Amino acid sequence: MLPAAHRLRRPADFGRTVRRGARAGRSTVVVHLLVDDEGAETPQVGFVVSKAVGNAVQRNLVKRRLRAVVRSLLTDSPDGLPSRARAVVRALPASSTATYAELSQDVSGALAKATRRAAAPVPRPA
Repeated sequence: MLPAAHRLRRPADFGRTVRRGARAGRSTVVVHLLVDDEGAETPQVGFVVSKAVGNAVQRNLVKRRLRAVVRSLLTDSPDGLPSRARAVVRALPASSTATYAELSQDVSGALAKATRRAAAPVPRPA
């Protein structure tokens, strides 16, 4: 379980992060990341694991693995989530057969790419 301060709970926060955030995908997950001045100081993360992933047992296993991966990124990684960041990690059907190591590699790679995209300046139309 993630600490309460790091959990994304409200549907409006999920929707805003998915709509406005930078997106990065891998074979097992898609990560949406939004650095928001209105948000909490600590980074917050939410998870979406649909029925396409598998039955309830498979979905819960994937959710537990994803939470463990993100928890380790929140505490151990120097290049983890920036403060005031909101992230939504969406599991793809391939995540049901992936190992913990594969999920960990995909989540950290997608978060790093989404962080770079979120920090990049937005081009303005002329």
